[in-house]
Amino acid sequence: MTEHRFTYDYIRDPAAIYEKSFSTVASEVDFGGIPKDLARMITRIIHACGMTEIFNELAYSEDVVVSATKALNSGGTVFCDCEMVRRGIISRFLPDDVDVICTLNDETVPNLAKEIGTTRSAAAIELWRPHLENSVVVIGNAPTALFHLLEMVEQGAPKPAAIIGFPVGFVGAAESKQALHEAQIGVPYVTLLGRKGGSAMAAGALNGISIGLKDKS
Repeated sequence: MTEHRFTYDYIRDPAAIYEKSFSTVASEVDFGGIPKDLARMITRIIHACGMTEIFNELAYSEDVVVSATKALNSGGTVFCDCEMVRRGIISRFLPDDVDVICTLNDETVPNLAKEIGTTRSAAAIELWRPHLENSVVVIGNAPTALFHLLEMVEQGAPKPAAIIGFPVGFVGAAESKQALHEAQIGVPYVTLLGRKGGSAMAAGALNGISIGLKDKS
């Protein structure tokens, strides 16, 4: 009996895959007038979702990369709202003294959520309060986490150096990102307006920022 093996024609070389991916983004997105550091971050966000059309839905502060880079270079903590974001961050791009932390599964969070009447994702943000200054916050899942962070800062909590806000879904996602976009809290940010978002894009934004640190080393 003859064994039939199917062979597909596809690129197998990792370097070639990355090169073609990023060149595709460059060919489909007009980065004219956008600084190189912002273009690199945006390219990583688009690469994470495969949708060049989101370019026009992105909202960001012009200094978000500069502010985040300064924080990371000085050992600022990266806070993530969920483990998927934390796992998506490429640690080798980061300075050795930067910690990447997710507090969602801290044993104190369930009781804290009941105490303050909110979700575990939002309650977990409370544990960041003493360490928010000079941090980079990366939110890729829970709208309640982003809402709660904004409430904390507006009520006087220390300000992070940058907020990467990409919560996703049908309940509160668009609203929380609009709130970030409109907030007058003096914190640089990047977000994707509307329902789209997710951990891959949030981590991709941070990776797009942090890979630049190695480029300058």
